[in-house]
Amino acid sequence: MLAALAGKIGGRTLILQHRQELIAQNMSKFHRINPGWTVSTFDASTKSWRGDAVFSMQQTLCRHTGTMPTFDHVITDEVHHIVSPTYRRIIDAAREKNPKSYLTGFTATPARSDKQSLRAYFNNVADRVTIRELVALGFLVPPKAFVVDCGVRGKLDAIKAPSAFGDQTEVAAVLNTVPINQEIVRHWHEKAAGRQTIVFCSTVAHAHDVCKAFVDAGITAEVVTGETPDRDRAALLARFDRGITKIVVNVAVLTEGYDNQVCSCIILLRQCSDKSPLIQMAGRGLRTVDPELYPGVTKKDCIILDFGTSILIHGNLDSADGMHAEKNPDEKGEAVTKVCPAVYRPGMVYRFPDVDGNIGCGAEIPARCKTCPLCGFVFERLDGENPLEEVSLMEMDIIGRSPFKWVSLFGSENLMMASGFAAWAGVFSVDGDTWHALGKLALDKKVHRLAVTGRPQALASADDFLRQYETDANSRKSKQWLDQPASEKQLGLLRSLGYDAQADPLGRSAFSKYSASCHSNFSFSRYQIEKALGV
Repeated sequence: MLAALAGKIGGRTLILQHRQELIAQNMSKFHRINPGWTVSTFDASTKSWRGDAVFSMQQTLCRHTGTMPTFDHVITDEVHHIVSPTYRRIIDAAREKNPKSYLTGFTATPARSDKQSLRAYFNNVADRVTIRELVALGFLVPPKAFVVDCGVRGKLDAIKAPSAFGDQTEVAAVLNTVPINQEIVRHWHEKAAGRQTIVFCSTVAHAHDVCKAFVDAGITAEVVTGETPDRDRAALLARFDRGITKIVVNVAVLTEGYDNQVCSCIILLRQCSDKSPLIQMAGRGLRTVDPELYPGVTKKDCIILDFGTSILIHGNLDSADGMHAEKNPDEKGEAVTKVCPAVYRPGMVYRFPDVDGNIGCGAEIPARCKTCPLCGFVFERLDGENPLEEVSLMEMDIIGRSPFKWVSLFGSENLMMASGFAAWAGVFSVDGDTWHALGKLALDKKVHRLAVTGRPQALASADDFLRQYETDANSRKSKQWLDQPASEKQLGLLRSLGYDAQADPLGRSAFSKYSASCHSNFSFSRYQIEKALGV
């Protein structure tokens, strides 16, 4: 989206990011979307203004604003950082050189933990896409969250909630014990065994102790901290990416800007009193997998094991837009609240009625209250580990939204194809559970593996492939074929491929021009399709 917007607006563009990994990721995607643009970098090692688009580290650029040329468009990734002094210095310098320059920001978490508003730099939210929508549209895998109680819930509730990345020493004192670390390994074996996993700990010492617990259990695990040299960090993350290391443990190093597709389990061993860090941490495991980069890797969901009650506090992964009016600095921020239950609701994590047989009053009270101050309802968690209800997401109508017609082959919903003039794409499943998205260009002999995942994610990948290589005009032309009967040439081709494709005296058959095209494309590539499916 960042690259596409830059291409639409045009002009000299500055792209700001605060992590070196983001420069490489953003430049790679930018090249794919805007192949005609020249790009350059301005960071600690390279300082060049030559490109149509300049990718810069804000930590470096804030010290060299005097050398900055005029830009028509400034784009900021992880834009919730823009209120910091270093970002402000850069934005102010860009606007001084060109008061008419555009400013665009992207972030998954616009609501800052310190409650500062982004309104000082932006006057609108151009678009907002929730994680729920992205999962339902197939761009992310669904999270399956479990809150795990190791018998220390009361001790955690008694701790004053630390700020987003504040001191979590008290949390570590509760969670970092040999028995609990062994329980963490046991629960991982039960719910996520074999998955590539990122663990977020409370302190560095906690991270090393948790890593040792996994290693002692015979699982490959490594620790990355803020003190890990860049070269060592890159090598460690490369081992994790290749599956050599199964578990990578950190405190807050991998919270933002770490793009890893193979991770399918997140373990939270800290508290997130603010929702933004929770969203960022959970998001490390929600990316879909490109099967051509990771052959043999299937990812349908992400398991989240929360030992620090963050999910109970926040309930979901939706973020506010960060565009609230600024408060008086003397005012206190709003406390996280919960509702004193007046009626039973499925999935309740508290005993209802309470231990004394009382029901609640329906009042909104601070989340950390153990007893309602208005009616005396006692919040007592149910016995056991209380797994959260699996996130329920309805599949959106990807097929209905597509500009292409999807055809069920041989009357099976497990074999679906769409064809254009330049390419075809299909989604196929042997068991109705694991779905393969495949695509092929007309002038290419190779069938591309697009995704191996759940059905919505497979459909999204296949539809994206067609949108990338087919024009809107072509999609309209192909849809015109839908009701036109297949030509005699098409029917003859299908008969040669083994189909019963006879026309009646009026020249009609069971095939339209479009469905005949889909079936013939399937037959020509059947061997490669079956090979990809392993059948």
